[in-house]
Amino acid sequence: MGVWHRRSKRIATGARLREFRSKRKHEMGRTPTETLMGEPKILVIDSKGARKKTPALRVKYANVTDPKKNQTFKAEILDVEKNEANMDYQRRKVITRGTIIKTSKGRARVTSRPGQDGIVNAILI
Repeated sequence: MGVWHRRSKRIATGARLREFRSKRKHEMGRTPTETLMGEPKILVIDSKGARKKTPALRVKYANVTDPKKNQTFKAEILDVEKNEANMDYQRRKVITRGTIIKTSKGRARVTSRPGQDGIVNAILI
């Protein structure tokens, strides 16, 4: 069974809307990409127009920025400490935006969306 992004079957007053056409390919969604630690693996997915999406399935390194020195460097991801998005993600060590990760340079908060962009950017805490 697929995931579909469609409008509600009810209007604001609660009245029922009739369906005026069938499903379209561009309305189709997909299950979320849950990025984990490990050897890098990136998917290439067609999206609307001539663009491609590159969600990361597994990542090993993060681009970590030190706000005090205003420097960015590549650091290895050692562990996922906390994921406030979902308790299950925290247990399974899934990396999403806002996740606190332990890197070789220290603790950092993820600011990018690796399940969408395929890259992990973070700021030192």
